[in-house]
Amino acid sequence: MNTELTEFIELNPQVMTGKPVIKGTRITVERIMEMVAAGDTVEDILEAYPHLTKEQILAALRFATNIFKNEEIYPL
Repeated sequence: MNTELTEFIELNPQVMTGKPVIKGTRITVERIMEMVAAGDTVEDILEAYPHLTKEQILAALRFATNIFKNEEIYPL
């Protein structure tokens, strides 16, 4: 994980069973992605979680994007 992302994202087996979370919270990258998939904007997420910052949300999105960049997809 690059340094920029480690500033905002952590993987800790003691927090949310090791899922990637926004550092210092129990908000998973998965939850942020679910909200975006449901049509929520960054502003909507900030309203739902006012203790987060825009930078944290964008880091979560970059983290998820990086996972897919390195994944190989095979057609069914």
